[in-house]
Amino acid sequence: MAKNAFPVEVNGTVKQPLGMSSTDFLRDYWQQRPLLVRQAFPNFQCPITPDDLAGLALEEAAISRLVQYHRAKDHWQIETGPFAEDRFADLPERDWTLLVQDVDKWDADVAALYPAFSFLPRWRFDDIMISYAVPGGSVGPHVDNYDVFLIQGWGERNWKIDNRANPPLDFLPDVALKLLRQFDPSHDWVLAPGDMLYLPPGVPHHGVGVTECLTISVGLRAPSSAELIGDLADHLCPELPEELRYVDPGLAAAKHAGEIDAAAIHACVSRCRLC
Repeated sequence: MAKNAFPVEVNGTVKQPLGMSSTDFLRDYWQQRPLLVRQAFPNFQCPITPDDLAGLALEEAAISRLVQYHRAKDHWQIETGPFAEDRFADLPERDWTLLVQDVDKWDADVAALYPAFSFLPRWRFDDIMISYAVPGGSVGPHVDNYDVFLIQGWGERNWKIDNRANPPLDFLPDVALKLLRQFDPSHDWVLAPGDMLYLPPGVPHHGVGVTECLTISVGLRAPSSAELIGDLADHLCPELPEELRYVDPGLAAAKHAGEIDAAAIHACVSRCRLC
């Protein structure tokens, strides 16, 4: 089927929140192309309020960020929590957003969203991040290296994406956020409560608050090869006996004392295979 035969926008139902079967979604969209599902969750009741989210951002153990955009100076400002309660009273009416990660670990009602995604393996889920934005609030145009389902929980947010092949991915210099230098959207939507946008890795996107709003980001981990190998080594190393050490009987005289020669490398590889 040609790429343009796959609709980028569908309507969800109670029985099919993805607007299609999970089998069709995994075959045609998962890690391949974005999908906007209108009313994936009909009559959606947001499991958390802005006040609840602000309260979490005061906690020492919570991971929270406050992102402000200063239009006059074209400057982004980032603060990390925990925040003092009076910090939010000092904020302007526009152009800021509060983000809190791992909300599912704090709130059972938020964690109750996971069964809606039971067609995906549980180990792939990272966390549920929730962002509150005032009008104009945003974290700028960016790209993620993981899959995410963006559920509009409350209020309205404008989402733009660039769904074209090989979009520019250069970042702006001297900005704490990894913001795209160039962003040319191919699609532009306003999401209402219950709407859901799925984005595979590598799709440039930009979300901006139209009204005060809450967006629920269900993120799925995509570990790098280096992380997988590192985790495997961390798992294996405590099980290895102390006696299993590098040996080199029949060592030949070194031609260059500072060199790790081919024979030494071969000996290391041979010992690792015994693991």
